[in-house]
Amino acid sequence: MRSELSLAISPGSLNLVGERWPGCSDSTTHSPTPFTVIAHSVFYGVPEHEAQDKQVVDEMNATLRDYFQLDLLSLEEAYGRWSKMDSNFKMKAGYIQGIRMLRQDPWENLICFICSSNNNISRITQMVHKLCLHFGSKIATLDGTDYYSFPTLDALAADGIESKLRQLGFGYRAKYISQTAQKIKKEHPDEQEAWLAGLRQLSYEDTKQALITLPGVGPKVADCICLMSMDHAEAIPVDTHVWQIASRDYGFGKKQNKTLTTLLYNEIGGHFRTLFGQHSGWAHSVLFSAELKSFEHRLSQKDEKGNSVVKEEDSSSNASSRKRQRIKK
Repeated sequence: MRSELSLAISPGSLNLVGERWPGCSDSTTHSPTPFTVIAHSVFYGVPEHEAQDKQVVDEMNATLRDYFQLDLLSLEEAYGRWSKMDSNFKMKAGYIQGIRMLRQDPWENLICFICSSNNNISRITQMVHKLCLHFGSKIATLDGTDYYSFPTLDALAADGIESKLRQLGFGYRAKYISQTAQKIKKEHPDEQEAWLAGLRQLSYEDTKQALITLPGVGPKVADCICLMSMDHAEAIPVDTHVWQIASRDYGFGKKQNKTLTTLLYNEIGGHFRTLFGQHSGWAHSVLFSAELKSFEHRLSQKDEKGNSVVKEEDSSSNASSRKRQRIKK
């Protein structure tokens, strides 16, 4: 028996934000087990005998709907709303379809973003894989490949973890991972990972401030965690890409700001929250994705005359129009 979960999107338009399960088939048509969903390196599956159990199937369906946040909002409606609010978004949205934020596990998400500091996607993926391989538990073998769970807080709070992580190539991040695990275990011994999950019940600002108290977590990392695992869709992580977008397209003038100060960080985040309103973090992620090399081919498509449909630099009139959209504080 094979069960499928409809993501209610067109083929090829699903682009997920997440770090786990590198190496899985990038397909929703392959079904190595009777109940398996594979989509951009995420898979869930159950044995054949459990696939006949309606309760198990219903639980799997609920888990996937929650993970993909299918009931949170309609991307089609959201893209339409954001396009009406912002001409720059409208220009990019037609080529960057289906950007969907995953509702990731807070503990896993926290450690993954500590690994992301001054790093690239390839190395982050390798680090996450090493964490699972060396400190997680084997959970499945699929097409000859073993898969491991993400390590528990207890596992990463154990003595000697920092040294082992350094040996595995984590560098200074090893200290932050070890110290963060030990801090949460010491201050919340009865809750541990549940304490992190409980932050979802707090306001955006309170959640962010609680995260910043952890070693290796600054404002940007805290905002990433808030957006991708804490149910705060208004969080706007501001990195060099987003700073460039704000300077180039929304009148923040990077030349006048040589460093991304706390004040400027908050102003940029506040601008996008005011501009896009509800779920502004999702809209910001579309603009962010448009800056990535992996999407360059979409933004450089040619029309019949060989002209670029979307250019990196807009005409002065369009740029001026967007600058006027900037909301004065």
